[in-house]
Amino acid sequence: MQRFQITQGDLTTMQVDAIVNAANTTLLGGGGVDGAIHRAAGPELLAECRGLNGCETGQAKMTAGYHLPAHFVIHTPGPIWQGGAHDEDRLLAGCYRSSLALAVHAGCRTVAFPSISTGVYRFPIDCAAKIAVATIRQCLAEYRTLERVTMVCFDSHTRSAYERALEESEGRHG
Repeated sequence: MQRFQITQGDLTTMQVDAIVNAANTTLLGGGGVDGAIHRAAGPELLAECRGLNGCETGQAKMTAGYHLPAHFVIHTPGPIWQGGAHDEDRLLAGCYRSSLALAVHAGCRTVAFPSISTGVYRFPIDCAAKIAVATIRQCLAEYRTLERVTMVCFDSHTRSAYERALEESEGRHG
């Protein structure tokens, strides 16, 4: 089995140690995947998030998974796209890097991600996919205890962008 997989589906149903939430900086829920995770996890998630005092863009914080199949939720606020000249690439890579570091520190072996910042934050999907794939591959090389990282795409357009980015990355890195 490949250590990095791309699939299309519902992140909230993933049977993994941790799912990553494309959160906002308050960590108090929102729309898209953030709202879906909060709804599926139940009110206990919001209660725990209230005590975390938010999170900076590109960083990550962890909570329990509550009513989700995943044991943990890693919350990471992605950057809002502002044209690319406001450190968006570095901040987006930081989301993936800090989430995986936190997962490894907590003993997680399987992690599932959504496509961070490509919804209402308008990060261009092709650019975001390349950053995500490159960063996840670097982390998999560094963190040997990670058994599987799955990119869970909401739709076929997103899945195709991540598959292209992975193919290009494998072509460059073998």
